Formats: sequence, C-alpha cells, structure tokens
Amino acid sequence: MITSLSNDRVKRAASYAARSKARREDKVFIIEGMKMLREAPVLQVSDVYVTERFLDGASEGDKEILWRYGAETVSEEVMNKMADTQTPQGVLAVIRWYEYTMEEVLEGYNAGDEAKENAPLLLVLENIQDPGNLGTMLRSGEGAGVTGVILGRGCADIYSPKTIRSTMGSIFRMPFIYVDNVSETVRNLNARGFCTYAAHLQGQKNYDEFDYKKPTAFLIGNEGNGLTKETADAAGEYVLIPMKGEVESMNAATSAAILTFEASRQRRG
Repeated sequence: MITSLSNDRVKRAASYAARSKARREDKVFIIEGMKMLREAPVLQVSDVYVTERFLDGASEGDKEILWRYGAETVSEEVMNKMADTQTPQGVLAVIRWYEYTMEEVLEGYNAGDEAKENAPLLLVLENIQDPGNLGTMLRSGEGAGVTGVILGRGCADIYSPKTIRSTMGSIFRMPFIYVDNVSETVRNLNARGFCTYAAHLQGQKNYDEFDYKKPTAFLIGNEGNGLTKETADAAGEYVLIPMKGEVESMNAATSAAILTFEASRQRRG
C-alpha cells in the first residue's frame, strides 16, 4: 500500500488534478469513481489507485476491473491528496489524452451508428469559461447526436477535473479539437458546405424556423458576453432563442442543448 504523501507517483497524480500545465506536459488527466473507470477505453488507462475501504465494499465485478488494471492500493490520506473532490469515491485513474484531427472531428470519429446515419452536427465554442458548462455541453451534445466539438483557445480546459466530472463519460466518446482562430474555422466550415448558426440576441428568426438536416454547426459564445462580433459575423445565420419574462440571456450550456436537441428532433422526423 502507498501511504507516503511524498511518493513521486502520488505527487504527480496530485499535480494532474491541480494544474493544467502538468496535464499538458504528460498528456494525461484524472478521473474518479468506478463509473468513469468502467466507461474509460482500456488502452487509454495509465494508472489506477484504490483505497482499502472501497475494496472492502466493492463487488466482484469491480474488483476484477481494478485487478485487471493492476490497481495500486493507497491510504485514505494519499487518495485525498490525489483527488480533486472533497469526498473522494475511493477510485482514481490517470488517463491518457485524446488527440483528434480536424477531419476526425468533422466526420464524427466516435459517433454512434445512429449519428453517423445523419449529416454532421457540430458545436463551435468560443471563450466558454465555466468548466461545468463545458462538460455539460459535451454530455448533452452526445445525447442530441452532436458528432464533434470545436473549441477556441479561450475556452476552459476540457481536461480539468470539474469538466471531466460534468461530462459523465462523454469525454470518452465525443471528438473535439482546440483551434487558434474560431472565426477562420467557421469560414472554413462554410466553405465545406456546413450551415453555420450563431446563437445571438440579435437574431431575426427563432431557432425552430431553420432546417438543421444538412451538415450543421452551432456557435455558442462566452457566458457573459456571447460570441465575438468577428465570429458571429462569420456564421451564415443568427438564430434567436426567444425568452419571456425579464430574462436577458440564456445559460451557454442550456442554449447549446436547446439548439442541438431541436436539430435532433428534426432529424428524427
């Protein structure tokens, strides 16, 4: 059992939870809990750690998975140091990064069979700051049939522990890529035949007045400021999500869900 907080592996795993620089250097991220470990592709799993307390109550199936990965037993104190959560679940794993190409993102590299039968459906995200919002977009996007996500460099770190938790496993199935210039990327999508729609308060037509059965990309901007003018103007259309009451704006993750599920509804029809 690993009990020392000064153990090199313990310190490195702890750095993955705390610092994006450490994650970038080693191209890894951490996940917590058996649910996430069960969903992780086998070849992406690097190291697994478990506490004795978890093992005492674990099912035979969970124990088999842990031993298959050669899980290291650690003390509660060590697990608390490595984990990002206040009350760790007792299982933590180091996972190797995914590195997708733009072509894989556009083609829906990990998309399910049902999604592949339809035209590509993308989310293009600019300056999304909240890790929880970002993770929720991947999760709801998978549910709506989104086939890929494009992120500007100003977005939150997709591998931060909070983002990973919010994806609830979608991180393992949703192709994504960071780009340096979002507006240029949108123009390239236009040139490739995508219909691009900017979620915008100045939209003249409601979101349910468009046809999303063709290759489609929805542009979602910063939680407080929305899309930059350059990126919004690169889109083929502005789309408006009408709101009642005195609400002035919509949560970015909620906007993404509304738009992508409308596309999903149309495609089912």
